Amino acid sequence: MGSRRGRPQQQQYPPPARGGGRGPIPQQQGGGRGTQGFTAAPPQHPRHDAAAGRGRGRAARGDGPSSPAPAAAGPLGRLPPELRQAMEDPSPPPAQPVPVPAQAEAAAATGQAAIPASSKAIRFPLRPGKGSAGTRCLVKANHFIAQLPDKDLHHYHVSITPEVTSRVVNRAVIHELVNLHRAAYLGGRLPAYDGRKSLYTAGPLPFASKEFQITLLDDDDGSGAQRRQRNFKVVIKFAARADLHRLGMFLAGRHAEAPQEALQVLDIVLRELPSARYAPFGRSFFSPDLGRRQPLGDGLESWRGFYQSIRPTQMGLSLNIDMSATAFIEPLPVIDYAAQLLRSDIHSRPLSDAERVKIKKALRGVKVEVTHRGNMRRKYRISGLTTQATRELTFPVDEGGTVKSVVQYFQETYGFAIQHTYLPCLQVGNQQRPNYLPMEVCKIVEGQRYSKRLNQNQIRALLDETCQYPRDRERDITQMVKHNAYQEDPYAKEFGIKISDRLASVDARILPAPRLKYNETGREKDCLPRVGQWNMMNKKMVNGGKVRSWMCVNFARNVPDKLARDFCHQLAQMCQDSGMDFALEPVLPPMSARPDQVERALKARYHEAMNILGPQRRELDLLIGILPDNNGSLYGDLKRVCEIDLGIVSQCCCTKQVFKLNKQIYANIALKINVKVGGRNTVLVDALSRRIPLVTDRPTIIFGADVTHPHPGEDSSPSIAAVVASQDWPEVTRYAGLVSAQAHRQELIEDLYKVRQDPQKGPVSSGMIRELLISFKKSTGEKPQRIIFYRDGVSEGQFYQVLLFELNAIRKACASLEANYQPQVTFIVVQKRHHTRLFAHNHNDKNSMDRSGNILPGTVVDTKICHPTEFDFYLCSHAGIKRAPAVPLIITSCGTRTTLQLMGCRLSPTTSATPTRGALVRCRLVSYLLPGITVKVLLPCFGEKYFYCFVSFLKSYFPELFHCSSTCILCSSGRLPCPFLHGARELRQWLYGKWARWAWTDVRLVGVTRYSGPRRRSCQTPSSSEGQCEERHVLLLKPVKAELKMLLKSAGRPLSL
Repeated sequence: MGSRRGRPQQQQYPPPARGGGRGPIPQQQGGGRGTQGFTAAPPQHPRHDAAAGRGRGRAARGDGPSSPAPAAAGPLGRLPPELRQAMEDPSPPPAQPVPVPAQAEAAAATGQAAIPASSKAIRFPLRPGKGSAGTRCLVKANHFIAQLPDKDLHHYHVSITPEVTSRVVNRAVIHELVNLHRAAYLGGRLPAYDGRKSLYTAGPLPFASKEFQITLLDDDDGSGAQRRQRNFKVVIKFAARADLHRLGMFLAGRHAEAPQEALQVLDIVLRELPSARYAPFGRSFFSPDLGRRQPLGDGLESWRGFYQSIRPTQMGLSLNIDMSATAFIEPLPVIDYAAQLLRSDIHSRPLSDAERVKIKKALRGVKVEVTHRGNMRRKYRISGLTTQATRELTFPVDEGGTVKSVVQYFQETYGFAIQHTYLPCLQVGNQQRPNYLPMEVCKIVEGQRYSKRLNQNQIRALLDETCQYPRDRERDITQMVKHNAYQEDPYAKEFGIKISDRLASVDARILPAPRLKYNETGREKDCLPRVGQWNMMNKKMVNGGKVRSWMCVNFARNVPDKLARDFCHQLAQMCQDSGMDFALEPVLPPMSARPDQVERALKARYHEAMNILGPQRRELDLLIGILPDNNGSLYGDLKRVCEIDLGIVSQCCCTKQVFKLNKQIYANIALKINVKVGGRNTVLVDALSRRIPLVTDRPTIIFGADVTHPHPGEDSSPSIAAVVASQDWPEVTRYAGLVSAQAHRQELIEDLYKVRQDPQKGPVSSGMIRELLISFKKSTGEKPQRIIFYRDGVSEGQFYQVLLFELNAIRKACASLEANYQPQVTFIVVQKRHHTRLFAHNHNDKNSMDRSGNILPGTVVDTKICHPTEFDFYLCSHAGIKRAPAVPLIITSCGTRTTLQLMGCRLSPTTSATPTRGALVRCRLVSYLLPGITVKVLLPCFGEKYFYCFVSFLKSYFPELFHCSSTCILCSSGRLPCPFLHGARELRQWLYGKWARWAWTDVRLVGVTRYSGPRRRSCQTPSSSEGQCEERHVLLLKPVKAELKMLLKSAGRPLSL
């Protein structure tokens, strides 16, 4: 296990340029650069595929190595031919095609990939059966059986004039209509209304179309004046009948597609009464009466509530009920709210400009009610904050130009003397005719949900409030169902819906834990986790990384230097004892620095270290940062500086970890460091013996993909797509990662596969899937014969759309690498954000629970509460460390050739990053992303929007510099290799020589070259007799606007910036 022969090491960042590496990139099994053994194929256009005999690859077109390429435009075109040739990809040698399934061969014979033309042609695979592996047990689920109504459901279209956008007003109009005309015109029916255009009844109304005139009175504001009347015209027109017979057939498994309209009707019916009682948001309902309010800080509080959704399952319809909580704005006087927001007393001083802007952003759009008019509580919505103090504000009172101050007006009109005249006024109404309200006469209206981003302290307080022991959560859910009293719900009675008040009992299985392999030099050479947990006592890492030079910077003011030194020494000793080649002494003693000067401190300390290491031709391998427990943006700043500016691996530790001086903490941190510097903590015994179903029987690559969207309120930031893929086989413990910026809140991953037009080469295929497949081939010497693609973050409404687009991209990426290359693809959607909770059937049986009261890790459910026909299941993937009920991972198989073997193998949880919440995940096919390893891709913390815009701009103007398909930056954890812009040593020298006076950032990223450590200068497979390998670097110009203009002008490509 300790030998590196024949086993690819994890790709890591090479050392910075100190004269440049030499020699070509090391190859395996004759693979060349570029596609590395894949027979070149043109982009997947039908007219190209049909011409199977026209020759493929560069050699067939006469532009291979044997025939000189035409001079390229741009910077590469001005290089000498021998340098330009050194930076171009030679044509790959021919390779034997990989055997493909019969249907793929048939599709390739016609020149087209087996890709459906629309979502209508895609069907999720039916459930092939039920799993049998593991120990059988019973669990309880928060699903409550709902009896299907036996009444005809009728759908009516509702038109309200004048049209209003508020669902509250619409519901008030229909509620008034029902109160007035239910007996006379509605035939005694009690309709359910969705707040928009649809109204549903249990049976037909006495008319096909009818118009009503409805008058609404405004709420009583306490003034005693006559309330304003609003008149509405309501037209109700028959639209369709909801087919409950199809719903029954679907639930019985005799119909493939779910009748969404019938399910929507039932959901609306059961939401009607809670919508009138509580504050609805999405599928949840909140009220201060459903639990205690908990202050979150900065003027916010948490409200308890419940989630409710009707779902089709194998046992029929079920109502999914779960407890929930969210943040609301506290109903405080505006001055008190502002004081909490600023964490400062503002009752006796004016506001600074920064404070005024902060309050303005927080209060914009918030409803307030006035308090200076006795019982009259008129409500307004805040549109802004004045720049002037209240005492300085005046406004015209007549057309003659007479002005009056706000202070004078309130004194004369209301007899109210404004006390805080130095504070600004709230601005309500529109900008053309603003109204001014002093802050002291306004109070925030209750029941306004806070939809913006919470800070770390607020998130922590909300989690502490909602985190319950499973037994307590089960009790609260049961009490909530009884409190809702569905058997007394008039709407449920009207439609004939009956809801059980008992949690569903479900058959489950507990899969056996996998055995883990450790280094032979340790006292314990393998380990069997118990209840999802194990430790590193008497064990050594399978492959220990090397850290010869490191340093520590302490940003925690309450951690003295002596304690920081002791912590670092103990951590270094633990790393060494665990099997790493770790230097016990740092390059420099630990240094204390201020948190607000993180960039200056890190760069200064780095240069001091390099002054020592540089003459020895060594690099800094690791930086340890000690951070305060509540560090705000400090963590992100440190990662940004280390990963992007300095190019060094970093490990952050919180103050509480330093003070504990606990060996278990040291061991956990050592595991993280080892993975980051290129080591491996453990592998599965079953992987080494090739006994993992559908993974070890043939070369298999496992992908994981997700899209991270900007926080609410960030309307211009791009979404970031991340894709990781395994780079070794059969162990499947190392991953390469790519990230790419894409359109704002775009869920489809756009850069999985794409084709760009090259002026010389024509259509050029690229994309993240293609690059990772090539990287896998270079690392293992094998072409993947099976692809398992895990996709996270897809809602049920997007299944078909994502499957159609992304499976198509995977197929095209494979076909672009080699003719007829179509490996088996299993597309798996993983969902964590759902509301199914599983509980132990008997909370007194300690053998059926872990110590927090959760179900045991490895518990899988594929009956009763699962989809009636599709292949999905719930899996508790690992144990949680918090007192939270298990959250099942839903895995949905959306691809081809799935098998129950995937569901029957228990894979290993992570060894380095235990989640802080429960770990039950609903899956539509497998648990742990991979056996033995949980891969965590961290995106750039700051500046990624500007960085990606700049990279995209560079790619459009200098395509010759970019041999890689996707813009991808290093993972801020540093543990994953990140192929980026493949630049050679000559290109770097040419850039330095051309614009030496400019500041260049040396981004140390390695493409497919395998390094055993992040700073080692030797690679696993020597590429020449000297045993040296090329150090691949990317040089990015710091985006200085004026100098960038000069660069473009000198390149003959002026651009207005």
